[in-house]
Amino acid sequence: MSPKILFITGANSGFGLAIAAAAIQAGHTVIGSVRSEASRATLAKALPEVHSVLCDVTEFDRLPDVVQEAEAAHGPIDVLINNAGYGHEGVIEESPIEEMRRQFDVNVFGAVAVAKAFLPGFRSRRRGFIVNVTSMGGMITMPGIAYYCGSKFALQGISEVMRSEMAPFGVHVTALCPGSFRTDWAGRSMVRTERSIADYDSLFDPIRAARRAVSGKQLGDPEKLAAAVLTLIESDNPPPQLLLGSDAYRLVSAKIQRLQQEIETWRELTLSTDG
Repeated sequence: MSPKILFITGANSGFGLAIAAAAIQAGHTVIGSVRSEASRATLAKALPEVHSVLCDVTEFDRLPDVVQEAEAAHGPIDVLINNAGYGHEGVIEESPIEEMRRQFDVNVFGAVAVAKAFLPGFRSRRRGFIVNVTSMGGMITMPGIAYYCGSKFALQGISEVMRSEMAPFGVHVTALCPGSFRTDWAGRSMVRTERSIADYDSLFDPIRAARRAVSGKQLGDPEKLAAAVLTLIESDNPPPQLLLGSDAYRLVSAKIQRLQQEIETWRELTLSTDG
C-alpha cells in the first residue's frame, strides 16, 4: 500500500474518525477537517497524528482556500474522503422546509462544494480519488427519513456524473454506500423533528423507537468499513458505488429486483409513448 495524503471531512467522529485512524495506522498522512475548536480538541486527543483544519463545509466560498493551504503545508492531496454529513428524521408533513434546506446544505451542497475545491488540482495532476460518502439511503428509502434519503439520492447521482466527467483525467470517483453501522448517526448526530400529527403515530412511532433502540448496536463495524475504504482507494478500477454491510446488500438488491418487476409490469404503457 503506497503512502498517500488523505483529506477527510468530518474527521472527529463516526466514519471520518475510523478512516483517519486506519489511514494513520497504514502509514498515510491525514488532514482532517472539523467544524469547531471543541471538535479539533477531540480529534487531537484521539488521533494526535492527524493534521486538523477548521472547515465548515457550508462555507462554500472558503473551501478552495482551505484546500490550497492544506496542500501548501502538506503536499498534493491524493484522496478526498467526503464524509461530513448528518441524518434528519421526521415525517414529511411534520418536518419544516428549513430542516430540509439545512440537510441539503450540508449533505449535498457542502459535499459538492468540497469536491469542486479538489477538482482543479486532481484534473491538472491527472490523478486523484474522491470518495463521496452517501448511504444505502441513497438507493433505497424508508418512512421518516425523506430529507436524508433525498440528500443522499442527490449526492449519489451527482457522484455518477462527476465520475464520468473526471474519468478522462485519471481521477476516480466512488460513492460509498454504507448500511447501518455503530456510529452516532442514529443517536446524538440525528436531528429529529418533533411529532405533531396523530395520524402518523401508528406508522412512524415504532420506526423512531426502533431506530433509537438499535443505536450503537448495529451490525456494521466502523473499523471494518475503514479497512474496506483503504482497500478501495488502492484500486485502479474502483466501482461507481460500493455497498458496505449485509443490510445494504440485501435491501438494495431487493429494491433492484422490485424496480425491474415494476418496469416489466408497466412496459406496454411505457413503450406506448413512442412515435
